[in-house]
Amino acid sequence: MKKRALISVSDKTNIEAVSKKLADLGYEIISTGGTYNALKKAGLPVLNISEITSFPECLDGRVKTLHPAVHAGLLAMRSNKEHMEQIESLNINTIDVVIVNLYPFKQTIMKENIEFGEAVENIDIGGPTMLRSAAKNYQDVIVIVDPNDYERVFAELLSGAVSIETRKYLMYKVYQHTAVYDTMISTYLRKQLGILYPEQLTLAYEKKFQMRYGENPHQQAALYGDVIPVANSLVNAVQLNGKQLSYNNINDTNGAVELLKEFSEPTVVAVKHANPCGVASADNIYQAYMRTYESDPVSIFGGIVAANRAVDKATAEEMSKIFLEIVIAPGFTDEALEVLKKKANLRVLELKDIAKPNDKGAMEFKKCYGGLLMQDSDVSGEEEMKIVTAKEPTEEEKSTMRFAMKVVKHCKSNAIVIAKDNATAGIGVGQTNRIWATKQAAEHCLKGSSGAILASDAFFPFDDCALEAYKNGITAIMQPGGSVRDEDSIKVCNEKGIAMVFTGVRHFKH
Repeated sequence: MKKRALISVSDKTNIEAVSKKLADLGYEIISTGGTYNALKKAGLPVLNISEITSFPECLDGRVKTLHPAVHAGLLAMRSNKEHMEQIESLNINTIDVVIVNLYPFKQTIMKENIEFGEAVENIDIGGPTMLRSAAKNYQDVIVIVDPNDYERVFAELLSGAVSIETRKYLMYKVYQHTAVYDTMISTYLRKQLGILYPEQLTLAYEKKFQMRYGENPHQQAALYGDVIPVANSLVNAVQLNGKQLSYNNINDTNGAVELLKEFSEPTVVAVKHANPCGVASADNIYQAYMRTYESDPVSIFGGIVAANRAVDKATAEEMSKIFLEIVIAPGFTDEALEVLKKKANLRVLELKDIAKPNDKGAMEFKKCYGGLLMQDSDVSGEEEMKIVTAKEPTEEEKSTMRFAMKVVKHCKSNAIVIAKDNATAGIGVGQTNRIWATKQAAEHCLKGSSGAILASDAFFPFDDCALEAYKNGITAIMQPGGSVRDEDSIKVCNEKGIAMVFTGVRHFKH
């Protein structure tokens, strides 16, 4: 039987050179549609698939390769005498090499305002079927789905034979590729139908890079991004300076970016170990950074700074005065970048859509051993302010309450944030009881907490937090409410002249 190679690709990278190598090695080339035309134009000897199937392409190209002449040629086991006798009696030739990649479904659904019908037309049927048939018969058929594998395969072909290890690797690449392809399709359809929690869930990610190590040096790690890129995701930031990002860098910076998305006004967020250590909003990014730094000049050292406006030279110069791991912003002036690049190890990241809020349908995942937790993101609008005390908060206090609640929802529970004039003054995070979080936040107020407001991510189970707030000069409190002992805290606030509001919305973060 003749040696045959079937080639049908959307990604035509190096396909003419590859086809020529196969032809030089004595393979008869079979092709379809645009690939056939490209190879024919390049002057290569090529047969149209219809010459093999004796059946014309039909239904606007929907049916081309779905034919026994193709799939029997792929699936016949060369070591099985009956298989070979059957295909010979049917006048079917074996196919020994398959180079196929699929219709660009991903690129199609990434277009703005894509119509459902166009998306469906870009679901490849024949391609995945050929790939799966060829991969199943890996001992006899060399199957290539990724142009990056051309070099490896041809190096072995030219040396005499493709090893069984490489054949199994190519088989793996096929089933991984088709699994991701089908996941993209099912995810697209699930979103179209508004199905949030399907009975079976498949997720698809692409590897961005291997890391030097994970959370600790003895752990290995890699970064993956959604196969359909999300514009405002940290994964898509462009690194402009510094060492490679570590596992902890990405985890901490993601916390900073997700908190920053809460704000539309010029805002800077400083994060240490995934928790905010300073946040401030101001009229411009320089003022916002200075107020963020001043809220906790100790903890910001070695931390991550995120800004939602372009960083200018003056701000960059202030940032350069201390050791920072990362600075991320939607942009940097040339002068600012020149200043920051003087620190060779400072990781400078540009994420143009850093301030774009997450979609309301965005989902969050957390791995547990043997399973996966899934929930919709804690995306909330301006929360209700139900005044529950005799004293009402001022408009300025209300503004700072809203600011502080945006911050506290991104702190590990139990969490308390004390703030003044839209800047954090003290943050208490990750405590096993609420009074400790309150005391911690108060202790961290370097300039004192007199006249400040306090925000809590969950209700007060006792009146001790209200009493602690009074001790530290807090004038207004914002909390979800909902404790069976709410009246105890309300009573303290009324006695001490503190305004308190309930939101009815809890913001635990674990």
